[in-house]
Amino acid sequence: MGAVSDDQTLVRITVEPLSVDEALAFISDPSSGGSCVFVGTVRDADADGVVVTGLTYESWNDVAVDRLHEIADRLRDRWPIRKVALFHRTGDLGVGDASVVVAVSGPHRAETFEGFREGIEQLKHDVPIWKKELLATGEGHWVIGA
Repeated sequence: MGAVSDDQTLVRITVEPLSVDEALAFISDPSSGGSCVFVGTVRDADADGVVVTGLTYESWNDVAVDRLHEIADRLRDRWPIRKVALFHRTGDLGVGDASVVVAVSGPHRAETFEGFREGIEQLKHDVPIWKKELLATGEGHWVIGA
């Protein structure tokens, strides 16, 4: 669907299953003392406890890839982050499927944790990706700000 890569950043929007191993391999860096990885998965209930059978994600792919790259650049501008991998899946996902992977590496744990946390928060807030929850009742609804 869409991907951008350079020696410090790998971003991807795809319908294919996400690879945590690929993200970890990419952020590996001999000058980094730590790495953080977040894997967001589809859970079996929404915030109100209603049973969820899956999710559908849609994306404005070209803009989403650009925004992911901008997030990676902002993380490195603010913290001594070495490498960043940001992946998001689109299409139909089942319970337990990975929908997002955020991975960063840096020389020190505190800055790596801070940058990593900011990365997932910015991704959720700034990237044009939308989520529809598919409910056990057969209904579905779009979730704003997911």
